[in-house]
Amino acid sequence: MNEKFLDEIALRLSTPPLPGRTVQRQLEPGLCYGRHFGPPTYRAREAAVVALIYPHAGEWYLPLTVRPATLPAHAGQISLPGGAIEPGETTAQAALREMEEELGVPSRGVSLLGPLSPIYVFVSEFLVTPWVASIEARPQFRLSAEEVNELLEVPIQHLMDPAHRGRHARRQRGIELSVPHFIWGRHRIWGTTAMILSELFAVLGELPGERHARCYPA
Repeated sequence: MNEKFLDEIALRLSTPPLPGRTVQRQLEPGLCYGRHFGPPTYRAREAAVVALIYPHAGEWYLPLTVRPATLPAHAGQISLPGGAIEPGETTAQAALREMEEELGVPSRGVSLLGPLSPIYVFVSEFLVTPWVASIEARPQFRLSAEEVNELLEVPIQHLMDPAHRGRHARRQRGIELSVPHFIWGRHRIWGTTAMILSELFAVLGELPGERHARCYPA
């Protein structure tokens, strides 16, 4: 595994400022008016998600989940592993716990590289801290049937390619919105997940060295 690549990510995440809303706004659905970056309400709960980077078949990958249609919030959408913070937890601890609960990936052997910019999901009133983490090889996933309908293992290079971005129309409360997305097969990755990934990819694009070498493990 190319440890230099991961070290560079960790160093960049520890060196403010991060790209933040400058790039996240590009993936924000229409008519949101920047509410993902405004102050959360008093009802908002803290949550954490994790982007787990791992090498596989000569590329860097990350896992995304399709949420079951039965869930009360964001049903059927594509997300990063994560969830609400429990009493006494840090955002980092919550991100690793949720990863283990949803994907069956033990936190031992997983290295936290650093956090991305917090983002406010105003629809469900969560203030989300995204964490970037890495593991030495593709994990043995054991999915939670209650929380994961489908696992998507996506090459990072694929999502960073501008050819795999688009927009779709989504009707919400009688209003048609224009929604930016990433494309993976038949799936559209949009909303908060896309906004978080856009900042991760901007961070990767800032790293020193030749782009092709960075995005493929040695």
